[in-house]
Amino acid sequence: MYLLPAIDILGGKAVRLAKGDYDRVTVYHDDPAAQAQLFEEEGATWLHVVDLDGARSGSPENVRHIERILEKTRLRVEAGGGVRSLDTIARLVDAGVSRVVLGTSLVADPAFAEAAVARYGELLAAGIDARGGEAAVAGWREGSGVAAEELARRVADLGFHHLVYTDIARDGMQTGIDPAAYERMAQAFGHPVIASGGVAGLADIEALGRVAGCIEGVIVGRAVYEGALSVADGVRACRIASA
Repeated sequence: MYLLPAIDILGGKAVRLAKGDYDRVTVYHDDPAAQAQLFEEEGATWLHVVDLDGARSGSPENVRHIERILEKTRLRVEAGGGVRSLDTIARLVDAGVSRVVLGTSLVADPAFAEAAVARYGELLAAGIDARGGEAAVAGWREGSGVAAEELARRVADLGFHHLVYTDIARDGMQTGIDPAAYERMAQAFGHPVIASGGVAGLADIEALGRVAGCIEGVIVGRAVYEGALSVADGVRACRIASA
């Protein structure tokens, strides 16, 4: 179990959305690469990056910022947002991204998702963002009509071994997490999942640690930016949970 501080990029800045709402944006840093350096200095080894412009438009718009993060740090980067082609995956992988997250395409273009995982395998993760149990697509703005747990089973059948599961209603709200939801997703997926959405502080990471067999990693955002959780404490708690 490991910690992934999050950098969501919108308009070239590091931001957080409240419940995935593009009209409820908080800017935390004008330079995403500088923010990544701060996380690295605090002990992070992984970073979760989302191109919010790309997630909304369907085509990556902040790849250069991701490249700058990789140039300026030694962090392992998991990146997603608008990844809808093999060329985009290739560009991110060539830049040094450790894992590329596919989201909307899992529902909109399963043939592409299957081709991608056949070519890139462990370098890919499925990203399932759910609201009310339904997987959301297009930057969280649309429902897919597919239950999140059913989609988890589908992507497992396609050959994905990593899954980022976000509880949209809790994301960016610091309202705390629901460990049972991640247990259910891990059971449906057949592998541990990366938990995202609602971490309010150290207690939430410790709660996930009690179901550590179902949790590969923990993504943290607003709690870190607002000072409710330090990266160092989060990294330490994840390490203890994995011991």
